[in-house]
This record gives sequence, structure tokens and C-alpha cells, in this order.
Amino acid sequence: MGKILSLIILVLDILAIIKIVQSGASTGEKILWVILVLVLPVVGLIIWALLGPGGPAKK
Repeated sequence: MGKILSLIILVLDILAIIKIVQSGASTGEKILWVILVLVLPVVGLIIWALLGPGGPAKK
């Protein structure tokens, strides 16, 4: 079960990084978001989903 969860988190983090790089945010913002997702994989992904470009807090 732990390996499956880890794989899901890895895939979601990779997808988030791809979306971050493709976003219209400034280069500095992109770098900060990517670092956050890499350093804190689960928490960073949740924060990005909520506060990142296109997240519910931005609408």
C-alpha cells in the first residue's frame, strides 16, 4: 500500500511541476513553486493546488 501511495504522490508532483512550468507565472514564481513541491511533496502539492495559479483562492 505504501509503494502505491508513494507512486501516486510522485505522479501528481510531476504533473504539478509540468503545470507550473507551463503556467503564465513569472520565472521567479515558477522556481519557488517547483522548489516547494520538490522539498515538501505532499504539503507543497496541496498548497500549490489551493494557492497556485488557477487554484480556488485565485478565482
